[in-house]
Amino acid sequence: MPLTAQPLISTDPCFQKHLTGDHPESPERLRYLTAQLSRQPIWQKFAAGPIRAASQEELLRVHTPAHIRMIRESCQLRPGRIEADTVVSLDSYSVALQAAGTAVAAVDAVLKGPSRRACCLVRPPGHHALPDGPMGFCLFNSVAVAAAHARDHHHLERILIVDFDVHHGNGTQDIFYESPEVWFLSVHRSPFYPGTGSAEETGRGAGLGTTFNLPLRLGVSRKDFLAQFHTILEQAASRCKPDLVLLSAGFDAHAADPVGNLGLETEDFAPLTQAVLDVAGQYSQGRLVSLLEGGYHIERLCDSVACHLETLAKS
Repeated sequence: MPLTAQPLISTDPCFQKHLTGDHPESPERLRYLTAQLSRQPIWQKFAAGPIRAASQEELLRVHTPAHIRMIRESCQLRPGRIEADTVVSLDSYSVALQAAGTAVAAVDAVLKGPSRRACCLVRPPGHHALPDGPMGFCLFNSVAVAAAHARDHHHLERILIVDFDVHHGNGTQDIFYESPEVWFLSVHRSPFYPGTGSAEETGRGAGLGTTFNLPLRLGVSRKDFLAQFHTILEQAASRCKPDLVLLSAGFDAHAADPVGNLGLETEDFAPLTQAVLDVAGQYSQGRLVSLLEGGYHIERLCDSVACHLETLAKS
């Protein structure tokens, strides 16, 4: 990446309009994070990335028409709880469109250049959203929409999605479980919500062998977490040889997180991020897009994202 090509950061106050009451996935996550980090030197190392809404065509690559319609109508007619863990407000549909579209725009940006790295600080999160329904705080699966766009619009043949959120990215896995083009790797706490992500789940049909899961028990040491992540990431990357790397960056594996917790500390997100960057550097000309997923301790989320950004900003 040329030294003059700043990495991109995509965020906007619009993402705070998805109102969830006292839900852990609240607007305060981004409000506090951006208020704190925008005053720090790290923010100046990034250029502003594009913000836009996803089109219906882009959503339909991964979601059914009935799912899209249900989200839209729920927000318009009956805002509130639409699924056991998922809440919407009047603006949630448009905000979720912006989150998915911003991920797509980041993919366009890093493929066009000169920037090769982008971070999308968006909400709601997306990696639990299924092809045909919302789940686990998620409405549309933004990382999946971005991957499908890279595959179908840019005609990339090898895309790797890495997910280090404490929860298994079941929605992302489901969407691409039979895909030979989009590979998926998740490291997550197990047994834990959503109850999927065993090591035996490796894909199906044309996608057999393109899914990698690393379930880790609560109590795993930080050293073992990082070592096992490095090993499975190297295995997946060497087989996939991706043209583009996407990262579902959840920070709820932090020891202080009230929803997740897998014993990590803030500084651990530097080597986690660096490992994914190394894969992008080796195989995809450094092209990497990260998207915010979970992380529910407001202060530690801010610290962890700062660590993530510092690592992304290194040339």
